[in-house]
Amino acid sequence: MSFPIDIFARMFTDKNTQLLYPKEEVPNHDVADIVQTNIFNVMLNRRSQRKFENRDVEEWKLEMIFAAADTAPTAGGFQGFEIYHIKNQEIKNKLVEAANNQPYVNAPVVLVFCMNPKRIKLNFPPETIRKFSQQDATLAAAYSQLAAHALGLSSIWIGMLDEDKIREVLGNELSPSSILCAGYPVKMLVPKPKRNLKDLIHEI
Repeated sequence: MSFPIDIFARMFTDKNTQLLYPKEEVPNHDVADIVQTNIFNVMLNRRSQRKFENRDVEEWKLEMIFAAADTAPTAGGFQGFEIYHIKNQEIKNKLVEAANNQPYVNAPVVLVFCMNPKRIKLNFPPETIRKFSQQDATLAAAYSQLAAHALGLSSIWIGMLDEDKIREVLGNELSPSSILCAGYPVKMLVPKPKRNLKDLIHEI
């Protein structure tokens, strides 16, 4: 099997086994179709989804989502963010409460993107470093969301959350920037109309 070495090998190569990403057998044509997906088609057809099938997402798809997050641009290339993949049902339930009781936070896949400014080794004021870290985490989540759609999944971005409660649930001091919930949609939704570009773009 062959995979995009530039993305996958540096993340999932085991020096002892030379195991390449992904970790489970995937038909070559499936991976080839996915990595050749037109990014504009993904962006134009993505739609937030709040209803997911009670169905597990394949491990190799999760790993492709993580690989996509890893490719996101970050300040100085320091990747000032962490991703928490929530599998424990009790923790998912607590995250629902921490996210304004939004029930769809209890999804098949729950990823909490947190800022980790300590990773950013740049000589700037703390408030600037924190802003960089927030941007890093946000971009990683956005790349993950697009990858999820390319893999035939749907997702919902959660921005309304209680940072203190989430830190308590996760058991660390990292500030969450967002929660990304994903899974197989009950039905694929049609994208809603967006603003007219002439109203969106301002030339000065």
